[in-house]
Amino acid sequence: MTVVVDPLARTREALDRFPAAGLGLPKKVTIMITNECNLHCRHCWPESLLTAGTTQVPATAIMKMIQLLARLEVEELCLTGGEPLTHPQWFDILAFACRQPGLKRIYVQTNATLLTAAKVQVLRELPGAKLTLQVSLEGAAARTHDYVRGPGSFARAWQGLKLLVESGLGSQAMVTFTEMEHNFPELPLLLEMVDSLGIAGLVSATLVSAGRAGKTEQIAPPTPDQYRELLSLFHRDVEFRTLYRKIGNIAALEWYVGRMNPASRDCLCGEALYINANGHMFPCFMLPIEKYGVQGVYERPLEEVFTEAASRWTELVVWQRRRTRGLDDCGECPGRLHCAGGCMGRAYAASGNFMAVEDRCALRKTVYLWRAPAAVVALPEQNASYDGKE
Repeated sequence: MTVVVDPLARTREALDRFPAAGLGLPKKVTIMITNECNLHCRHCWPESLLTAGTTQVPATAIMKMIQLLARLEVEELCLTGGEPLTHPQWFDILAFACRQPGLKRIYVQTNATLLTAAKVQVLRELPGAKLTLQVSLEGAAARTHDYVRGPGSFARAWQGLKLLVESGLGSQAMVTFTEMEHNFPELPLLLEMVDSLGIAGLVSATLVSAGRAGKTEQIAPPTPDQYRELLSLFHRDVEFRTLYRKIGNIAALEWYVGRMNPASRDCLCGEALYINANGHMFPCFMLPIEKYGVQGVYERPLEEVFTEAASRWTELVVWQRRRTRGLDDCGECPGRLHCAGGCMGRAYAASGNFMAVEDRCALRKTVYLWRAPAAVVALPEQNASYDGKE
């Protein structure tokens, strides 16, 4: 008698190798459904393409992957690009994901410039409890935003946000902001604008010195002085403090809150998978390194993919453990337990060296060493949706 083995059971057996290798089990997966984008941003890490040579991953392949991941108890799915709305079947993919009972949270990363009243109307038809639209804004004015994303992009992105709010989707929208030297002073004003419009929140992350950003001197990360100014503003300005507690999630402030707390895990390697448009799977969005990419994930059995991943990514666990124990620059830093050398992926992207501190080291030290003037209120409790590390 022939015994039929459930492919899902074999995949679960393959995933059992992850903890044994020191890897976390997949909890979140980011899928690049296309590498096409309608913009050509100065800071694009994956260096998405305008038209020629772009890849649209077949919707059927993506849906099959989403279904399997949901059955494997992956909790979060992020659909990204390029610009995901350039995929001709972006809505079909999103609607399919929203129907998967195993997925708890679904994110779509978009520049919002392609949103129309018709597209927003169909978004309203989706079950909204677990869907969040992450809209990129790089400033509080066209001059600042367009410097990075191109002429006219701010006006179109803001119009897209207004359409979401007017249709009742403001509570499911979030602005994501890339911290750079030229736009960082606009963060307080942008918080006010986002709140006034009716958007649920704003999250900031510091520029990654890789991809296009690593090939130009026209943009740069914020400076330590800019971080000090933001911390001082928080402590002296009651209105800003109140607004931040309501909708804000800014790296500098979250680091300050968590500076004395040890990191819960050395690295999220394996827990937050990234699949690019070429069907290569990486252990994290921050580690899209060719050597660690498992190829052909849409064509091969998933148990085979995860078995190969566990064997390839064990080396990364070793590197991370070396970092937490052996980085000389961390020895006297008051935030060394919280930071542990920072993100290994960022460090490698900026330097090509796993044993380098990450590219935000000076900024982190600025935060960890900063002390509030006497007789001021404490910072808020750390945002539960942000671990203060990335």
